[in-house]
Amino acid sequence: MKLTKAMIYTTAMTVMLIVSMRVIAADDVLIRITSDLPFLEVMHDGKIVTIIRNQDEKHTVNPIYAKTSRECPPFCIQPAKLAPGVETIGELEMLDYLARMSAGNKSILVVDSRTPDWVKKGTIPGSVNIPWTTLSLDQGANPDSIRKVMEDRFGAKYQEGLWDYTNAKTLVMFCNGVWCSQSPNNIMNLLKHGYPPHKIKWYRGGMQDWEILGLTTVPG
Repeated sequence: MKLTKAMIYTTAMTVMLIVSMRVIAADDVLIRITSDLPFLEVMHDGKIVTIIRNQDEKHTVNPIYAKTSRECPPFCIQPAKLAPGVETIGELEMLDYLARMSAGNKSILVVDSRTPDWVKKGTIPGSVNIPWTTLSLDQGANPDSIRKVMEDRFGAKYQEGLWDYTNAKTLVMFCNGVWCSQSPNNIMNLLKHGYPPHKIKWYRGGMQDWEILGLTTVPG
């Protein structure tokens, strides 16, 4: 999936952004996302947020994502392909979905599947938080609360004991990284309810890869 020209901000004379309290032109962005994409503006909580890579070449990864070794289980390395039909995506695909959402496409929802204690440390601009526990019967969710999320947030319809996913959103799920099972849990629970696999995308690298690349985060 490629970013379209309409989603790319490349005109240095007209596109400006604020970095470290300074207004600079796009041509002054030295550490770009791609050669054609210096930054991307998205909507988050009704406000425009600029996603840009950290411009300090001495910047290092957030310490909470620098840890290499966590006890497994539960922090086990996830497979590259989570389930048949569920597409695994990277950063540029994530940015594409965020751009389309910000352009008014209401058929897409980017979901941070982590628990609030993680989300408050920072999340991807444009995402909404729906913790993995919300869809898990084993974690205290009940059929009524799950149904409410499926209908109110995801656009599915429950009719006469059956789910109708005709107008259900494309869900782009992420969590902490390749060692995190929170978004995989959300995805597997959705599949158990019959959610169409082709309407589920998984950003496997999650916050760890996002932070490693120096991309913008916002408070959850």
